[in-house]
Amino acid sequence: MGRPEAGWMERLPKDRLIAEFSVWSADLVRLADDMARIAPHADILHIDVADGVFAPAFLFFPDLVAAVRNVSDRPIHVHLMVDDAVLLSQIDQFAEAGTDLISIHLENAAVAGAALDRIAAHGMKAGMVLRVETPVAGVAEWLPRLDMVTLLGTAIGVKGQGLNEAAPARLREAGALIAASGRRIVLAADGGIRETTVPVLRAAGAETVVLGSLAFGAPDLAARMAWLASL
Repeated sequence: MGRPEAGWMERLPKDRLIAEFSVWSADLVRLADDMARIAPHADILHIDVADGVFAPAFLFFPDLVAAVRNVSDRPIHVHLMVDDAVLLSQIDQFAEAGTDLISIHLENAAVAGAALDRIAAHGMKAGMVLRVETPVAGVAEWLPRLDMVTLLGTAIGVKGQGLNEAAPARLREAGALIAASGRRIVLAADGGIRETTVPVLRAAGAETVVLGSLAFGAPDLAARMAWLASL
């Protein structure tokens, strides 16, 4: 279907939660069907990538992104959970596959400058993700180069965990840093996303939450999305 039109990030909604759907929770056997099912509701598709070193899981690969790109015109956000040694090559591969936004980790700080240069050279938007144990203040120096900041609310790369109790305060701290920067940077929450936690995260300043089973497993997706939009 091709990439979204230029300026897609500037057009993301500001009056409701941005709907970011995690492909990790889709039916991967019927991926095209699931992408069509969520198309009326999704603002962004979120694809996690993990190398089994930086994060314990092995998750997704460039061919999957290319397959998603063929069946969806939604912006694709790739979250790279990979070791410094492969970060730059991974950026190249996922850019070629059709990614629109790549987020690296603050914990990749040793190569973060080069990684952000590479993302910019490919004409993509840039994000940065912080593990739940990483001090939020560390992201401040990178804000002039970022379009999104994502705070993890659970341990990295593992499904089904409860939200860390520090998550709301960390969002508020990040929101204050973003406000002080004077830039439009989307603040996202990822991990521990439940019906009971989304209102708390939204109240703490999250502009988007990464939706897994809360969306894909909803008995009535339209009703679930209407509820999310009302928060």
